[in-house]
Amino acid sequence: MDIPYRVGHGYDIHRLAAGGTLMLGGVPVSQTMSAIAHSDGDVVIHALVDAILGAMGWGDIGQLFPNNDARWKGAASRVFLQTVCARLAEAGWGVANADVTIMAEKPRLGPFREAMVMALAQMTGGAVNVKAGTNEGCDAVGRGEAVAAHAVVLVAKLQGSAR
Repeated sequence: MDIPYRVGHGYDIHRLAAGGTLMLGGVPVSQTMSAIAHSDGDVVIHALVDAILGAMGWGDIGQLFPNNDARWKGAASRVFLQTVCARLAEAGWGVANADVTIMAEKPRLGPFREAMVMALAQMTGGAVNVKAGTNEGCDAVGRGEAVAAHAVVLVAKLQGSAR
């Protein structure tokens, strides 16, 4: 069966540390905390990459960009998303839309929402929505010790693509 659409879901979570820069959706949202991660720890982009890979049946972010590979130490997560979107286009597919939910107690993300939407839309070429919420004091996210993101993506076969 040749289905012209596919859906994928991605999730990521990282603990937070004092100092550094917290990147979310390709946008610096804090200069007083950062994600503890091998790369820049952008949970939004990591979840979105996993959603795209899931939609295509291409495994997960850890298989393409393993955290034990020195090439990715401190890497900007936008490189992961751009790489996966290029592979997607080469296969004759594109991101139609993405819906992202960020879970964080701090910082407040409302002032950064539009910048994240614009950055992610530019990187994916699709329509993007970003929502933010808290965990109401529950678990590591709720205690402000971590930040997490869920992403759902719809990818579509590009017009005229025989792949």
